[in-house]
Parts: sequence; C-alpha cells; structure tokens
Amino acid sequence: MTHSAVSEIGGRLAEAFRLSAAPLAVCGSEEVPADAVPLPSVHRCIAVAMYRMAMGAADAPALYLGEEANAGCCPGGLAHMGFVGRSDEIRWFVSTGRSDIRGGAAEYLKADPALVDACFERAGPVTPPGRYLVIRPCRTVTDDAAVRSICLFGTAEAVRNIAALVHFDRPDPFSPVLAPWGPACATFVSYPAGLAAGAPRDAAFMGPTDPTVNHALPPDLLAIGIPIAVARRMAGNLDASFVVRRPRVAFPERGR
Repeated sequence: MTHSAVSEIGGRLAEAFRLSAAPLAVCGSEEVPADAVPLPSVHRCIAVAMYRMAMGAADAPALYLGEEANAGCCPGGLAHMGFVGRSDEIRWFVSTGRSDIRGGAAEYLKADPALVDACFERAGPVTPPGRYLVIRPCRTVTDDAAVRSICLFGTAEAVRNIAALVHFDRPDPFSPVLAPWGPACATFVSYPAGLAAGAPRDAAFMGPTDPTVNHALPPDLLAIGIPIAVARRMAGNLDASFVVRRPRVAFPERGR
C-alpha cells in the first residue's frame, strides 16, 4: 500500500510521543469503504469504539456511520455527528433530570437545563463530513483529502507533550489547546473535524471531560483530537522542537 501524507504524519507523531495506541483518522466518504464495518458492531459508544480500534489489532477494519447505517449506536452520539436531530429530553437528562423523562434519570453534568441549551447553541449545528463518517487507523489512509482530523490516545505525559507541540509555533498561550465540554465523541470527532459549526478550526481538543466514559477508559489515559491542518504543522515542527531536541525533558527517566 502506498503511504499517504496522513499515514506518515500519524506514524511520526506516534513514534515521537511513544504512543502504544494507533493514531486514528476521522474522514468523510460518500461510499462505504470496502474495508469498513458498522461502528456499532464494535461498541454503541463512538468514543469507546475508537479507543478499542486504537488499542486493537494492526489489521482492525475501518468503522463507518451514516443516516441509514446507525442501528445500535448511541442516539446522542449520532446527534453529535449530525446524523439525527437532538432529542428535546437531553437537556434534562444531562442536567438535573425530570420525573416524567427516563424515570427521572440524570447525569448531573450541568447545573440546569438552560446551561445545556446554551452549550449546544454555542457549539452550533453539526454537519456530517459526508454521507458517511469513517474512522480508520492513520496507517490505512490512502485518500488524504477525505481526512478531517486525527485522534491520538496516550498517557497523561504523552498528551501533555502533544499539547506542548501544538503550542510550539503559536503566539496565543490560551486558545491552541482546549478542554471542551461535551460528550467524548465530540472531543474526539465533531469538534476537531469541524463538524460542529461553533468549534474553533485551529485548536486541538484535549479530554474527554465526559465522566460517563470513565468506566471504559483507563484512568491514566487522555486523548487529543487535532484538525488535520494543525497535525500537518505539528509533524513539520517535530525536528525543531523539544520532542526531538530534548527528549529527556519530554520523557524523563524515572524510578531507577
């Protein structure tokens, strides 16, 4: 297989930051790729399916979702990918609950429903990247034009270092790396891939800040979703940065 620029970017970043998880590419497609399986066949949660892909076998198939290919997927995740509308009940379920909705079940992630509404309004409408959303290991990318973002999983140390490289060529100390509110799938996919209209296009998104996936992710794991243009810049900056020039600062020896 001919290596694409995205596969090389993923490989360089994975090697530089000593990632044991495979870098993932978030893509749009008008057709179901021949090497893809429905995402819910791995897990109903988009974020959990992505983590399992990243940690899985080298020959893991690509995953896809679409309006007519979503059976078994979390409805909230589908809404955050733009494939279905957002339920009116979600504002209550995410916040304080209401006795006549889901038996009063609630996640208590926001103080009140109005704050949920305000966050969703600021995130803006969500537009899918194509007829299908496709997630695949970067190493299997052959069409760079289809790639919207990449997602990297790593230890806290690795992701701290990745965030530092995002900042390497940027003058603003605050906006290049964000820890946004929302479901893990938004942090991994819809924000960095530019599906959410209100998401900054030049920032990386670190998290997740969604405790509802804590049961499925290791306690020492973080992820960072990176728009592909930012990832290209990062790969180009590696050799001039602390990652290559001062690797013992990035990864100090410990516990001898």
